[in-house]
Amino acid sequence: MKKQTNLRSLAAQAIERVVEQGQSLSNVLPATQKSLSEKDSALLQELCFGVLRTLPQLQWIINKLMSRPMTGKQRTIHFLIMVGLYQLMYTRIPAHAALAETVEGAVVLKRQALKGLINGVLRQFQRQQEALMLEMNDGPHKYLHPKWLLERLQRAWPDNWQQIVEANNQRPPMWLRVNRQHHSRDAWLALLQESGKEAEAHPEHRDALRLDSPCPVSQLPGFDKGWVTVQDASAQGCIALLDPQNGESILDLCAAPGGKTTHILEAAPEAKVMAVDIDEQRLARVNENLARLGMNATVKSGDGRHPEQWAEGMQFDRILLDAPCSATGVIRRHPDIKWLRRDRDIAELAALQQEILDAVWPKLKSGGTLLYATCSILPEENHQQVSAFLSRHPDAKLQPIADGTQPGLQVFPHPQGGDGFFYAKLIKN
Repeated sequence: MKKQTNLRSLAAQAIERVVEQGQSLSNVLPATQKSLSEKDSALLQELCFGVLRTLPQLQWIINKLMSRPMTGKQRTIHFLIMVGLYQLMYTRIPAHAALAETVEGAVVLKRQALKGLINGVLRQFQRQQEALMLEMNDGPHKYLHPKWLLERLQRAWPDNWQQIVEANNQRPPMWLRVNRQHHSRDAWLALLQESGKEAEAHPEHRDALRLDSPCPVSQLPGFDKGWVTVQDASAQGCIALLDPQNGESILDLCAAPGGKTTHILEAAPEAKVMAVDIDEQRLARVNENLARLGMNATVKSGDGRHPEQWAEGMQFDRILLDAPCSATGVIRRHPDIKWLRRDRDIAELAALQQEILDAVWPKLKSGGTLLYATCSILPEENHQQVSAFLSRHPDAKLQPIADGTQPGLQVFPHPQGGDGFFYAKLIKN
């Protein structure tokens, strides 16, 4: 039984699939967690997220302690050693337990002959830990970001890049959205406090609460009844800007997994909402979220670049375009983004965003609102994209939502606040 549930070996295999095969941790991890208890599932997630968050440091330490890298069929052991180092550096797991379980992982991975090597590297790190950490924190490894992304952030935000990087490297807070159709935020907060938990209200977003300490959703009052949803505060900011009204036809484009779709219906339960996404697998999550909250929307699979294939001649009063983007504003929630994205991706994503914007604009009624949103913090995807759109479309007018010379509102990730996000509100003449 122990061989099947050695969490360190599971973590090493998951991390290898992300780093070596380019798979998203959001796809890799849930399948692995299905057979685990809640406690083991949480620890596996911590190990995977932690290693991917601190990957450059762990790689640097391995290079210091080993004469040559592990390659080929032994590559999984390289990531197993990373899992061991992460535990020793950043968790409260007792060192003897971290060592024993990590070494045991080699047996589960059928690399028993390498147990001595793993044990030796980890014990060598323990002996040299203080000196190694001092040396490491003087180098570029301390930023925990790839060079190309660091350079883009420094160019784009010379006064803010260090705070952005620091926020990206933190564990994210757990934000909740109270369903105003069931309770006011204060009324649900009282129920939460009765259950022994505390949360802080967001100063701007009327439905948002930040838990003092993250917990499983099963411990949230009425979660299964649709009283509350897990959603970052910045993502919640979309709906106040969109300002949906009952009776309107509203398009949520690139809608999966459906957090904003359901928020629209909480704000305007009699709106006629169409949720469209190109990813059929992720669309299943939209239907699951609608079902949990007892809501109805038209859910369609479709490409935002070709609305004629799914819009059926409809026009909409409001469109929320949560555009495909680099996701550089949500790195703290998805640390694998740092290692999956490439510098060349940004121009390709900006071209895709432009194509979708231009294609869907004719589907907006005269006088209607299109809210363009991304979870990016890169100008090419955000204010530069909106500026270019306005120059191409004389029938588009920007509704200011922030002071400043650039169109739209750029929000940076904050340790106690929301994720990095961008919004621009466009009105059709």
